Amino acid sequence: MADSVDRLYEAVVKLKGGDPSRSRTARLLRAGRAKMAKKLAEEAVEVVIDAMNGDREAVVRESADLIYNLVVLWTASDVKPQDVWAEMKRRERMMGLAEKLPKSATPGESRRKVVALESRRSHKRR
Repeated sequence: MADSVDRLYEAVVKLKGGDPSRSRTARLLRAGRAKMAKKLAEEAVEVVIDAMNGDREAVVRESADLIYNLVVLWTASDVKPQDVWAEMKRRERMMGLAEKLPKSATPGESRRKVVALESRRSHKRR
């Protein structure tokens, strides 16, 4: 998947200075980050609704739209896919692939502190 996202990112970057009358991507990039963020949020909500309704095919389609809009927002925010992949690797080293780091975890924080935090959270859930 990283290859697909990387290719999409490169295509979006090429359209950054494109003609908004000919390119939806160029038009979205010109609209500003607030508009891009709104589009991203709309797509995320559509994925959620389709998932709740059990519409697998719609989840697939809307997920592709969500990823597209995320990449457009990355482009406008000067975020490269490699930046996100590096963060995912950092998190994997700290917590394992499936875990999302707690918001309080910082790059310099020790693994022991993060594990202790997760242990407390799981203890509260019981």
